[in-house]
Amino acid sequence: MHSRRLLVLFSALALFASAAPTAAQSVPLPREAQIGPRPFYLVDKMKDGPLKEKLSQCTGPFHKTDFSIGHRGAAMQFPEHTKESYTAAARMGAGIIECDVTFTKDRQLVCRHAQCDLHTTTNILSVPALAAKCTQGFSPADPAAGKKASAKCCTSDITLAEFKSLTAKMDSFNPDATNVADYQNGTPRWRTDLYAASGTLMTHDESIALIKSLGAKFTLELKSPEVPMPFDGDYTQEKYAAQMLQAYKAAGVPASDVFAQSFNLADVLFWIKTEPDFGAQAVYLEDRYEKQGLDPAKPETWKPSMAELKASGVRILAPPIWTMLTLNDKKEIIPSEYAKAAKAAGLDLIGWSLERDGPLNKGGGFYHRSIKPAIDRDGDTLTVLDVLAKQVGIRGMFSDWPATTTFYASCMGMK
Repeated sequence: MHSRRLLVLFSALALFASAAPTAAQSVPLPREAQIGPRPFYLVDKMKDGPLKEKLSQCTGPFHKTDFSIGHRGAAMQFPEHTKESYTAAARMGAGIIECDVTFTKDRQLVCRHAQCDLHTTTNILSVPALAAKCTQGFSPADPAAGKKASAKCCTSDITLAEFKSLTAKMDSFNPDATNVADYQNGTPRWRTDLYAASGTLMTHDESIALIKSLGAKFTLELKSPEVPMPFDGDYTQEKYAAQMLQAYKAAGVPASDVFAQSFNLADVLFWIKTEPDFGAQAVYLEDRYEKQGLDPAKPETWKPSMAELKASGVRILAPPIWTMLTLNDKKEIIPSEYAKAAKAAGLDLIGWSLERDGPLNKGGGFYHRSIKPAIDRDGDTLTVLDVLAKQVGIRGMFSDWPATTTFYASCMGMK
């Protein structure tokens, strides 16, 4: 009789455990940030000079720092917005880690860079039942017709449970593919699939629990919906924006640890008005270079102006690297008029995104386009970062490989 009671008790406990929400596993972190060989490789590739000399003599200790922001985690080598990517960023000393936030068909929040990127960031096209639900299924390339391969799969096409059944991969695709397997096999050579065999997708709530357990702060971007809003009748942009912040309040995360971001200025102003504690460090992601033809050298193209942004309650502006830098007559990298005006207006600046361009031996790409004539080697990554930190005065830098920003901040005595 006694053994039967124990059996019933254990069965009840097992049932309770299976029904209870899964708590975030605590991931043990090293006592010091682990930066690996890459920062030293970059130092070795720098032009000779005082900065190279100073950094070459820096051997640690290296520490976690809010200057180092994990862009989608550690997206250079780990599938972005995954448990593995976030954990790698924390181990490299990222004091702040990013979850880009979008929603599923059943209005649950998940971490993805874009609402409609599942065809390039997950294995969805290899799962027939879910591929059939994509906004646009796989269409093979047709070289004779000059047609590239394409697909479009959105988080809003599937439920949360279906999303969680997927596996993440490196964000890439092969535009010349004639079948799904080749389409999903497009990772650039300067990245790697070495750590991409089993990327664990994250819900927004799961990312909060994990990042909290890692001892990092949060930067979260409300992604622009790629479906008409209100979605499914009554899911408005305001409900979406409020839902994102509510998750941090429900998790007991202080507003001082949260940096809510959006490329939509209306979202930022909504948070400033309705959630002033979170709004105090909401981040306006600069989008006017795309929408309004912003020229960093011409203040008349900055609408609203820096002073107007500040007056509206915005305190932090996050532009791409190239908008904050220019070249002087000696081809030296210096702050742009845009960067100087932002600081003069009292705006804090956060830059994006270091080590996103790939190798810099050919001048870099989008992120370095304003200073391309001065860029000819990987080591220029640290030269650019030094100008941004010391001359522009950024408060933090998004990086696809946070070890680099952690190394720099530790060597320069930054917190």
